[in-house]
Amino acid sequence: MLPEGLALERVLPPALTLYRQLYRDVGEDYCWWMRRPMPDGQLAEILHDPLVYFMVLRDGAGVALGFYELDLRDHGDANLAYFGLVPAAIGRRLGHVLLECAVSQAFDAGSWRLRVNTCTLDHPRALSNYQKGGFVIRHVVQEVWNVPDEYLPPRLRRL
Repeated sequence: MLPEGLALERVLPPALTLYRQLYRDVGEDYCWWMRRPMPDGQLAEILHDPLVYFMVLRDGAGVALGFYELDLRDHGDANLAYFGLVPAAIGRRLGHVLLECAVSQAFDAGSWRLRVNTCTLDHPRALSNYQKGGFVIRHVVQEVWNVPDEYLPPRLRRL
């Protein structure tokens, strides 16, 4: 399923440093912030669970191009908690490929449903990529978050 020269690997504990780096690199422009101030112990509890998969897409040189976090802890009701590519990998048609891997992994593991959440601050093609991958909009919620300025993308920071 992956193009030649790419590899998808599950990163096993301890993986906090790599996870935090990719979380920041992938999500910084899209206001991913909730895991950034999370204490190491709390993040480790999530990532070290055997039913949470931290999967990293790498090129032939081993450079991380993106990742996803697939949470299978809810008895077949899977959640694609985080998903994305680093900026240098965007525009190379890798998002759909990575999403196909996540969807396949969830259903191969016996999941009967796979959920994903997105928002208006995500990459402009995020929603369409999810829809092309078979996801349908089931629920829309308006949320307002008091995001600390230090986690806001520069385009949203207060002057």
